[in-house]
Order: sequence, then C-alpha cells, then structure tokens
Amino acid sequence: MSAVSSKLRKWAGDGKVGFTYWCQGCEQLHGVVVEGPGAWGFNGNLERPTFTPSVLTTWTEGPQRIEKRCHTFITDGMVQFLADCTHALAGKTDPLPDLPEHLRD
Repeated sequence: MSAVSSKLRKWAGDGKVGFTYWCQGCEQLHGVVVEGPGAWGFNGNLERPTFTPSVLTTWTEGPQRIEKRCHTFITDGMVQFLADCTHALAGKTDPLPDLPEHLRD
C-alpha cells in the first residue's frame, strides 16, 4: 500500500483495487474498492475524491464487543458523517483530512 496523494493510499489484491483514507471521526483508516467486484463509484480525483454510494464501516471493540459504526458520504473531498455514526462527528461535514505523517510514503 502506498500514498498516491495527500489524502489517499492505494492498495491492490484478490482482483480488486481500492483506496484507504484517514477518518478523523474514528481516528483510523477506512477503505473502498474502486475496481473489481463490489466496487464503489469514484470520480478519479485523488485530492478531492467522491465515492458512491455511501461508505459504511462497522466493527466491534473491547471485551464487551461494543458495535461501532461510521457511515459517510464522501463528495468532492468533503466527508458528511451521517447521524448513525457512533463517534462525536455524527451529523457534521468536514474536509477529508490529509493522511497522518506515519501513513505517508
């Protein structure tokens, strides 16, 4: 995986190509497939991406297996955090942040 812009890292494998980006609400990488089975639409802009449809990321945390959820629309480099997110940015819209320094190549 390598950085292809200040916002995105590209990955490939298992017949798929995708990007990861830094989610400031979850403070972790999230990813989307842009080529191959199950691909999202992508506008081709590496600095102001649009991915369609919405991006839903779910996982569990801790021994109690608490369900976490991040649900967004990413349009023209802006991240709209939907109300069903389980973090503090739910309901807000912010610019897609640059990748943290340790994730840049």
